[in-house]
Amino acid sequence: MSFSTAIKRSSPKLSDGLGAAAVVCRGVTKRFYHYEHRTTSLREAFVRTILRRPIHVRTAEFTLRDFNLQVKRGEAVALIGSNGSGKSTALRLIAGIYAPSIGTIETFGRLAAVIELGVGFHPELTGVENVSLYASVMGLTRHEIAAGLPEIVRFADIGEFVHEPVKYYSSGMQARLAFAVAVCVNPEILLLDEVLAVGDHAFRERCYDRLTAFRDDGGTLVVVSHDASSVRRLCTRALWLEKGRVRMDAGIDEVLSAYDAAADAHQ
Repeated sequence: MSFSTAIKRSSPKLSDGLGAAAVVCRGVTKRFYHYEHRTTSLREAFVRTILRRPIHVRTAEFTLRDFNLQVKRGEAVALIGSNGSGKSTALRLIAGIYAPSIGTIETFGRLAAVIELGVGFHPELTGVENVSLYASVMGLTRHEIAAGLPEIVRFADIGEFVHEPVKYYSSGMQARLAFAVAVCVNPEILLLDEVLAVGDHAFRERCYDRLTAFRDDGGTLVVVSHDASSVRRLCTRALWLEKGRVRMDAGIDEVLSAYDAAADAHQ
């Protein structure tokens, strides 16, 4: 059996403006495989072969089923739901970290993601070196990286640690640097997964101000968060995911009210 899967990254056309598609997911399903009865030695493998017992059994677990999403340029969308509902999987699929098992994903414009603290950072490289590496992967030229570096360092505000290897950073320092790089490389689409839960109050407020300006200037946001106040502050629309499926897609207040009511009913 064959399945249609694709991830397409495209640059927006000059004629595209606010309201044009920035992210399109069509019929996306993601399955992960788990292996049981894994052998631990050559002797066990030999015995299982002689006795005709399976060396391992592969079972599939679906984390996302028939996921459809269209985000317009300039739109800010929150993905909400309980742990294990598929929110972070959806974000990783959009970012291209995972490939869909079934379905297609298209993004239009330069995409930056802050999905997990420290992911993409090389622990032996300094903060400055990691910034240069990340920015080059994003497609920035050496001149652009050199021009943008002072702003990134200033926004991260981690002092002389920016010249130290990342392996010595706290989680908060990693979050500061990752967020600073993501918002300062001029993305058109920004994906955030719980990153605003880390850091002190002053830094979070600076992040909110930057994200609000990014959105108001036509940037596209897709945010995963358990913090209702954060998503209300940044987003106008929400998708409620439950057991890998979209249960509701509507305005932010409507979805959060329904989600809270369902949570209260199960208590």
